[in-house]
Amino acid sequence: MKFRDLLTLALRNLFRRKTRTVLTVLGVIIGTSSILVMMSLGLGMSRQTKQLYQEAGSMKTITVYAFNQKGNETEITDDTLKQLKQLDHVEDVSPQLDVSVTAKCGPYEGYLSLTGVSQAFLKELPVKSGKLPPANADNLSLVYGNHFQDNFYKASKSGSGNIGSSGDVQIDPMKDTIFFIFPEGYKPAPKTSGGSSGGSGGGSGTSAQSSAPSSSGGDNAEKGQKKYILDTAAILDGGSSGYNSYSYSVYCDIDTLKSFLKQRYRKYLVPEPKLNKKGKPVDYYVYSQAYVFVDDMSHVSEVQKKIATLGYQADSNMEWLEQSKQFTGMVQAVLGGIGAVSLLVAAIGIINTMMMSIYERTREIGVMKVLGCDMTNIRDLFLVESGFIGLMGGIIGTVLSLLISLLINFLVSTGGSEQLSVFYQGAKGAAISYIPIWLALFAIVFAIFIGAAAGYLPAKRAMRLSPLAAMRNE
Repeated sequence: MKFRDLLTLALRNLFRRKTRTVLTVLGVIIGTSSILVMMSLGLGMSRQTKQLYQEAGSMKTITVYAFNQKGNETEITDDTLKQLKQLDHVEDVSPQLDVSVTAKCGPYEGYLSLTGVSQAFLKELPVKSGKLPPANADNLSLVYGNHFQDNFYKASKSGSGNIGSSGDVQIDPMKDTIFFIFPEGYKPAPKTSGGSSGGSGGGSGTSAQSSAPSSSGGDNAEKGQKKYILDTAAILDGGSSGYNSYSYSVYCDIDTLKSFLKQRYRKYLVPEPKLNKKGKPVDYYVYSQAYVFVDDMSHVSEVQKKIATLGYQADSNMEWLEQSKQFTGMVQAVLGGIGAVSLLVAAIGIINTMMMSIYERTREIGVMKVLGCDMTNIRDLFLVESGFIGLMGGIIGTVLSLLISLLINFLVSTGGSEQLSVFYQGAKGAAISYIPIWLALFAIVFAIFIGAAAGYLPAKRAMRLSPLAAMRNE
């Protein structure tokens, strides 16, 4: 018997008992849509988590801190950078040099940290407008995070303090003029009568403290201090969520920053140089942290372990993403298991339908055997019927799942995300329910398999049925 004949006979038998067929298919629809919707929520969560980490920073960057594995402070110097560059799979290394400044713009005043980084780091920044500053430029130009103005407050005219909140500050560095006041810098203590210098802290690992302008003193306290106007190079993008690890920072090229600071602070290099054991400023740069750029995401964990063996603390977005993947994997397994229960119930329904069909068609099966119909054709007939039930249920269930997924995403995009945020924090604008094409196709194929598998036992029973007993059946 040809497959076309089997399919025609199977459809005729199914539509002969429309109510039972519809109810059985309905069970498969519910099971397929349940498992698809559950898995789509898990995939959407995994996808949004990855998007959040990608927006927070590069997935191929490792941050190295100025602490050892025991949590004690250590140094990151140019020698450290050379050591890190020699590691396998490392493309480049960027130090970070921070300088705290006071900034003024009209009635607003704030405290910023100018962060000097290499060109390799600057190229990783998501620029919204403007262009990144070149290396070793003549003038120091800045790259502002999209929420840098949150560091500003409206200064009180009476000099009694700051008023207003950072959320009320509106500053556009592309149009508004911002004045920067740098710290006075390190000043050696006068020699005592004993001929020793008191320094400014004495112990190893301490920094010289410079006198920063007071926020409550107004312009009188800053009289005589030079104000700088620095160029604006670019403004960063906050991504779909509006916030990332760059949002509150102000970046610049580190070599240009070094040249600028050296002109102002001369031999001390920076306003707050680190002091050696004798209480004297060191004559080299000590960086707050460093960034290691790896050639591929698959090598990030390997390089991070090597950095740990050198005695430095390090972390990466890839590390946090791997931990999140383990959690979302567990969530997907639980949600998929819940949906699988519905599909299991549907499989039992198919078995029940096919068994009832055998009892009702016993005489028909006997006639087919007496006429010489092959046993495998009888088996295939019941397998095609059960598989077709799975096919119809799988297709309709997949379409229903896509509609439910669209509805969930629509409700979230229109304000439902505030209610869902109690359980889940995702990236703005991304789908919380995500059904890729491969999952939809897999669901249909899986439904057909479940249907055929559920019809296997009834088909075997039909094969074993005695022709004489079947003919005598009323």
